[in-house]
Amino acid sequence: MRVALHTRVRADRIEEYEAAHRKVPTELSQAIRAAGVTSWTIWRSGTDLFHVLECENYPRLLAELEKLPVNVAWQARMADLLDIVHDYSSEGADAGLPVVWELP
Repeated sequence: MRVALHTRVRADRIEEYEAAHRKVPTELSQAIRAAGVTSWTIWRSGTDLFHVLECENYPRLLAELEKLPVNVAWQARMADLLDIVHDYSSEGADAGLPVVWELP
């Protein structure tokens, strides 16, 4: 399945946010892949962040990562950098952006 998300980085934390993503913990990347993600891309326009990920099952992905210590630490770090925090727990499974149009 393909999931699109929208978050917003704090204007005074853009550089720190981008620096953090240049050094995503290997253990977290491995856990994300093991939970069924085949790709995840984040674009930034000003402070708006747009995520598109391909995964087998988004609610299952969130449930598998929810209590993983490396993910808990990462989410705490991101919460300090973001204005809009997507709920990366099982409660946030319905937070994806709805599809409006796709090129047939």
